[in-house]
Amino acid sequence: MPDRSAFGQRLAEEDERRVEAILQEMTVAEKVGQVVGVPALADVEEAKTAVTDHHVGSVHFGGTPHNTPAEKAEFVNDLQRAAIDASRFDIPLFVRAMAEHGHAAISGSTVFPQQLALGATRDPDLAERAARAAAVEMRATGVQSTSSPIGDVARDQRWGRIAETFGESPRLCAAFTEAMVRGYQENDLDESVLAVTKHFPAYSEGVRGEDQAPNDISEYTLRRVHVPPYEAGIEAGTAGIMPCYNVIDGEPVHGSPRFLRDLLREDLGFTGFTLADYAGAEDLHGGHRATDSLEESLWRAIRAGIDLLPSGGAEYCEQVLALVEDGELSESRIEESARRVLHLKFALDLFEDPFVDPDDAVATLGRPDHRDLAREVARESMTLLRNEDDVLPLDPDLDQLLVAGPNADDIAAQHGGWGSVEDPRPLGDTVLDGIEAAVDDGTDVVHEPGSAIGETLDVDAARDAAADSDAAVVVVGEPDYIHEFRASSQEFGAEEFPHRESLTLPDAQRELVEAIHATGTPTVAVLVTGRVLSTPWIAEHVPGLLLAYQPGSEGGAVADVLFGEHNPSGRLPLSVPRSEGQVPVRFNHLTHPTVDHEAHRSSYDPLFEYGHGLSYTDFEYEDLTVAPAEVGPDGTVDVEVAVANVGDRAGTEPVEVFATDVVSTRITPVRELRAFDRVALDAGERATVSFSLDVREFGIVENDGTRTVEPGTFEVSVADLADSFEVVRRRPYRR
Repeated sequence: MPDRSAFGQRLAEEDERRVEAILQEMTVAEKVGQVVGVPALADVEEAKTAVTDHHVGSVHFGGTPHNTPAEKAEFVNDLQRAAIDASRFDIPLFVRAMAEHGHAAISGSTVFPQQLALGATRDPDLAERAARAAAVEMRATGVQSTSSPIGDVARDQRWGRIAETFGESPRLCAAFTEAMVRGYQENDLDESVLAVTKHFPAYSEGVRGEDQAPNDISEYTLRRVHVPPYEAGIEAGTAGIMPCYNVIDGEPVHGSPRFLRDLLREDLGFTGFTLADYAGAEDLHGGHRATDSLEESLWRAIRAGIDLLPSGGAEYCEQVLALVEDGELSESRIEESARRVLHLKFALDLFEDPFVDPDDAVATLGRPDHRDLAREVARESMTLLRNEDDVLPLDPDLDQLLVAGPNADDIAAQHGGWGSVEDPRPLGDTVLDGIEAAVDDGTDVVHEPGSAIGETLDVDAARDAAADSDAAVVVVGEPDYIHEFRASSQEFGAEEFPHRESLTLPDAQRELVEAIHATGTPTVAVLVTGRVLSTPWIAEHVPGLLLAYQPGSEGGAVADVLFGEHNPSGRLPLSVPRSEGQVPVRFNHLTHPTVDHEAHRSSYDPLFEYGHGLSYTDFEYEDLTVAPAEVGPDGTVDVEVAVANVGDRAGTEPVEVFATDVVSTRITPVRELRAFDRVALDAGERATVSFSLDVREFGIVENDGTRTVEPGTFEVSVADLADSFEVVRRRPYRR
């Protein structure tokens, strides 16, 4: 079947004929090459040999030598020439890169905040703009695809990839997944990249919060919680889908026709290409022990529905070719995948224009409008968790300001995973840079780190500086890491951190904050972190607490909030637990008999709730209405609420609509997010915010993914207001 994703639809009839003509002439080895990729990491020549000698049709690059824009562009051009010269059909390469939050593996690129920060903005349009800018920078260096967006729904705060999710609400994750797919793919043709939505269908609920651990979830949870973001990505036209590493219901997804064909293609209607997650096929024997050899693993993965194996190079080509020649795999199955890959290469116009201009790459990456956008995204994500006695905003005309903490001047920590490069230093401003630029000329900014991530430095120097200062900003949190807290650019320090067993700051950082606070100097703690961290002592004692997430290259956005240039409007996209023992804690947990039992603590009592976030102004909600009062199961209900800015400065308020199915035959969440929007209001201004909700989305989810809207009462809430509507059965006509 031809690819009918957004990119597949761009394919002209003439190009479809060219694809079929090429396939008719290709040898089996040439077809196999199109479904195998090679990583171009340290050994570039090995990658080139795979391309020229084994017809390998795609290259993934990340930490290759020479990390400047011009060098990357020249590197891609060199590989493209090698591929085209070696191909009887002048077939170009399909080039991929990890660029989930900007083209972050290249020094000089614009690095956007991680997805969790995007979710905090409650602004999918802003995420779409960020993805569009990232696509422009990718294409300038010859990259045509990235493994993004991440549709995973955050389910366990211990998980090391929480930063890469949009949060704990399936509705929130679906809206942002859809937006980023559009952003990547709906540019001009030469500025678009293929979106590969991952990690299908459920990656984020591994047992123990462990990366790649089995997802021991029911079909009900799979369909109700995890599938909706992928469904939204497919509806938006995502070109690719990447499966998760996990086992679900005893089946490794990379080898499961149930998930990769029945669910993905038959139920959800996906027609694009399926990309293995790096060495996910090898895990069938290497980790899951579901097969006993690489040969059997590749056989099982391809038969299950994997179209492109990105990491195997020459070895994979030889193994897959042998499987076809031995009759274990049909040539038609390989041709099915090769056709999808060739469709994409034509749709991207790579046969006509596979090369890039290194000078253009230099001019494009990190250009001012992209950096301005990245700062806007970071600024809008900033979530003010605590502001006792209006310690914020700070006066830029202080005599002396202490800036302390391990993440105050660390660009790698701001980037987070899949982005940090060390040589040359990445483009961007740290939090310290931003503060120094924001204060008045007469303000003395004293920088005393006081601690590393997990190691005490000179706490006394930081304490003494705090005592002499008018205010102190302590920037603490996590370093950059990928997967199961694997360091990507630095050592964590004497105390191992981060890890799954602890959501609290290491002793060195806690002691630093306590020492500075003890001086009596007004203190603000800033969290630069991938996960939300449990910080009950800070939440109780330190007057100012700002969650900056991993803000990317534009850490100066923190200063915009600290000094009041920007009024914070970020809202938590997931709940912050009081301790590790409270995990998992979710606002949309299922009801159960002991929820309201007097002998049990509340099922939802986090340190900070989902949706929490303060502003420098005050908002009030009034006049919530839901109409009509009765509606059929295929109707719509209109929700309106008035929002007033009753403070003394302009601000933006995210407005979220929650719903509860009061009685249902299958257990449903105590409340679930159904819609959200943002409203910007001047001081004293009032506006009515409206939503139109499809009643079908209120239905209970069946095991086959269908929704059944049951008659009964549904409660709707916005902030502290509530109303309801009734779903009624259709009445038969009387004769």
